[in-house]
Amino acid sequence: MNILEQIIENKRTEVAQRKSVTSVSMLSASNLFNRNTISLVHKLLDPRSTGIIAEFKRRSPSKGIINNTANPLEVAVGYENAGAAGISILTDEQFFGGADSDLISVRSSIHIPILRKEFIIDEYQLYEAKSIGADVILLIAACLTPSEVIFLSAKAKSLELEVLLELHDEEELGHICDTVDMVGINNRSLKTFDVDIDRSLKMAEQISANKLKVAESGIDDPALINLFRSKGYCGFLIGENFMKSNNPISAITEFINLI
Repeated sequence: MNILEQIIENKRTEVAQRKSVTSVSMLSASNLFNRNTISLVHKLLDPRSTGIIAEFKRRSPSKGIINNTANPLEVAVGYENAGAAGISILTDEQFFGGADSDLISVRSSIHIPILRKEFIIDEYQLYEAKSIGADVILLIAACLTPSEVIFLSAKAKSLELEVLLELHDEEELGHICDTVDMVGINNRSLKTFDVDIDRSLKMAEQISANKLKVAESGIDDPALINLFRSKGYCGFLIGENFMKSNNPISAITEFINLI
């Protein structure tokens, strides 16, 4: 199996275990479940916005440990103060060293939207996202059918969660549907983890103008922001470039100052 297939196989087992312990009704009783969500779409459309969705990530299957000492609360507050439009938090533990508690720990301390970065395969995970304070969920086309994207995105919208659909190649364009708010093009293959910036540039014109475009992964040069903007992108998901620094807050501040 490739890395993505391993992650999804593990996720199916994980979700089944979680369901057996915590019911949907229990998730719905969370103090965070009924909070008013914050729109990432509105943040990205603001002409004053940097468009940067800064990510908190400890490790990855391709890079191993990226930053195992950073505190999620300190980093999230620093990201917001530096000018991030939103924050992405990995909650997968097995492959990325994340946890739901990372997201919960920062929710009350920041005022920008949070994307729960997770491998979603079941509607149960949408209730989880809502219960821990997420505003946006990620759907990855590579591990879902078009009909599953339609179902999950509609369910997310019913829970007042925005939806970022992640694509990797032209074959996945058919996954885009009305209930998807943003379309992200990941420059990193989830099967091989190779990075190709040209992927975002080539696919930009094939995405409808009524969908906000987000460039993901491999953005390590401020000059790339203007390049992507010229192709119609208004969101830029950046994680590793900041997290690999000993001081992610200084790294994002310097990056934004150079845009």
